Amino acid sequence: MAGAAAGGTTPPVVLDRPGQRSADGSGRSTITGSSVRIGDKVFQGLAAGSGGILLVVMAAIAVFLVWKAIPAFTDNEGNIFTTQTWNPQASPPVFGMAALFFGTVVSAFIAMLIGVPIAIGIALFISHYARRRAATALGAVIDLLAAVPSLVFGMWGLYFLIPQTQGFQKWLSDYFGWLPFFDNQTATTAGQYGKSLLIAGIILAIMIIPIVSAVSREVFLQVPRDTIDAAWALGATKWEMIRTAVLPFGRAGMISAAMLGLGRALGETIAVALVLNSGFRINWHLTEPGGDTFASTIALKFGEAGGSPVAIAALIAAGLFLFVITLVVNSAARIVIARRKEFTS
Repeated sequence: MAGAAAGGTTPPVVLDRPGQRSADGSGRSTITGSSVRIGDKVFQGLAAGSGGILLVVMAAIAVFLVWKAIPAFTDNEGNIFTTQTWNPQASPPVFGMAALFFGTVVSAFIAMLIGVPIAIGIALFISHYARRRAATALGAVIDLLAAVPSLVFGMWGLYFLIPQTQGFQKWLSDYFGWLPFFDNQTATTAGQYGKSLLIAGIILAIMIIPIVSAVSREVFLQVPRDTIDAAWALGATKWEMIRTAVLPFGRAGMISAAMLGLGRALGETIAVALVLNSGFRINWHLTEPGGDTFASTIALKFGEAGGSPVAIAALIAAGLFLFVITLVVNSAARIVIARRKEFTS
C-alpha cells in the first residue's frame, strides 16, 4: 500500500447520488423538487387540513349560536344587555344578561386575584427552591389536583367550605363592612351566610391553581442557564436572581398561564352551580347569598326550557355571550404575549 501511494495511484472516487451534490461541487446535500417524497406532501396536506378543520369548527359554532339565538333578540320584551330578570317563558318574555355577565366576571376576577399569585408562588418554589424529591412530589400533587372532577370541587365547597367559612364571612362583614364588597345587609347571624359569589370565587381559585402552576413551572424551567449564572456572578441573592432573570423571561408565559386559568374560571359550570343561589340581580355585596353566571344558568335552566323555543334561544344567547367573552379575553392575551419576545413556546 505504501508503494501504491508513492507511485501516485489515485484513490477511488465515491460519486454522490443524483440530486445530492450541489451545483457548485461543494458536496453539500441539497433537496430538489424531484426528491420530495409523496409522503411529505401528504403529511403537509394533513397538517394544513387539521388547522383548517379547527377554523371551520370555530366558525360553525359561532354561526350556530348566532342563528339559534335570534329569537332571544327579536321576541324579548326586555333589554338583553341591561335587564336583570330571567323570565323567558312569560308572555311576553322578559330576560337579560346583565346579572349573568356580572356574576361571571366577578367570580372569575376573585378566582384570578386569589389563585394566580398562589399558583405562581408554587411554580417558583418547585422550579427554584424545592429539592428534587420534594419538587417531584409537589408537582405530582398539583397535577393530580387538576384531574379532580368539577363536581367534587362543588360538593366540597357546598358541604365543607361554606359551613367552615360562615364565621369568616361574618367577620368580614362586621369589621370590613364599610367596604361595599364585604357588607352583608341580609344576615344577622353566622349561620345565615352561605352561597355567595365570594365562595364561588374561592372554589374557582382552587380549581385554576393546577393549570396556572403547571404552565408557569414549565416556563420558569426554560430560563437560559447563562442568564441565571450571570445573575449569580453579579452577586445577586436568590430573590434578586428570580426578580431580574426568571420573572422577566417568564412574564409572557405567566400571562398565558393566567389566561388559561381565566378561561376555565369563566366557563366552569357544575362547581359554581352548587355553591350559588340564583338571584338574577347585580349585587356588589359579595358575602350575600345570590349570584348567577352564564355557565351555571345554562346548566340549571336547561331542563325547564324544553317546551319554550324562546327559553331555549335565551340559553343559547347566554352561551353566545360567553363565547364572545372568551374570544375577546384570549385575543387580548395573544396580543400581550406577542409583544413579549422573551418567552417562546
